[in-house]
Amino acid sequence: MKCELVVPCFNEEKRLDRKAFVDLARAPDLTLQFVDDGSKDGTLRVLRELEAAQPDRISVLPIQKNGGKGEAVRHGMLAGLAHGAAIVGYADADLSTPTHELLRLRDRAVEPGSPSVIVGSRVLVMGTQIERRLSRHLLGRVFATFAANIVQMPFYDTQCGAKLFRDTPALRVALARPFLSRWAFDIELLGRLRIGTPEVPGLPLAEFRELPLERWVDIPDSKLRFGGMAHTLADLPLIALELSRMRQAVAGRS
Repeated sequence: MKCELVVPCFNEEKRLDRKAFVDLARAPDLTLQFVDDGSKDGTLRVLRELEAAQPDRISVLPIQKNGGKGEAVRHGMLAGLAHGAAIVGYADADLSTPTHELLRLRDRAVEPGSPSVIVGSRVLVMGTQIERRLSRHLLGRVFATFAANIVQMPFYDTQCGAKLFRDTPALRVALARPFLSRWAFDIELLGRLRIGTPEVPGLPLAEFRELPLERWVDIPDSKLRFGGMAHTLADLPLIALELSRMRQAVAGRS
């Protein structure tokens, strides 16, 4: 079952672990698609070098104007579906979710009878190694509480940048139009998948699964700084309103 992993990139020239990505691309039934979101440095050149190293397993989608992580992911996942992938997903360019964890998520996603949505979750319990600054952890917990209420699903962590989705009509409809938020697009995507449209049913709750990560590392120089976090929090009411309208539209056709 072919799986294509989208890696959104913006000014990642100095942070990309080339060897790790080339090694990851050698995994069976896995291809990588890097989306360059209008980078101003040498990111696109580095991505082309990766593509040349593994032309059958790595592809590059350049976007001329920066549109934000959400739109980079959306365009990449649509391209992955067009490439014939049965499963598409995304991972962060800094590999805060390490490659062995991405492969563990992939292995879970391709199992027979696996849910349609596999979400990596950063849960610090005994036996796991989740390295996250306290300030980001506390703000993340506040954000996650709001997010779970907005999507009306008991997610612990909606924002971990490691998710996989089976090709379903609900996924294609969810990706058909742009996201409202540059960073909180995960909430929109999960909400759209759950609700569906009057024409295409959403996914049952049983089709969503959080998989706790065994290792996740908060990489320095994150693109999402506190100013961006504030803007992302401000996006939540807009997302809540959009999802509420979707629920009303679906209920109106019932």
